[in-house]
Amino acid sequence: MILEIATLSIVPGRQQEFESAFREARQVIVQADGCGAVSLQRCIETPGRYQVLVEWPSVEHHMKGFRESARFIEWRRILGPFFAATPTVEHYELAG
Repeated sequence: MILEIATLSIVPGRQQEFESAFREARQVIVQADGCGAVSLQRCIETPGRYQVLVEWPSVEHHMKGFRESARFIEWRRILGPFFAATPTVEHYELAG
């Protein structure tokens, strides 16, 4: 299992609107093949910064299975208007 961590910067003043839209977008990603737990974390120190955490069986499930699908296009359609900058996405695996 790998963990995708996407850091999002949201347009100032649109945080509540984004969080509402995320509930809709979450329903899109959870239907993707291999998608496990999905959560949205709000930064306490930096308003407008969020992290999306998604569990996948492999990087390929995320990058090929989801990112190259119509579901990803829908995901970006819902959330893209709220991005103040391009999200950063990294993949993590358990160590030790």
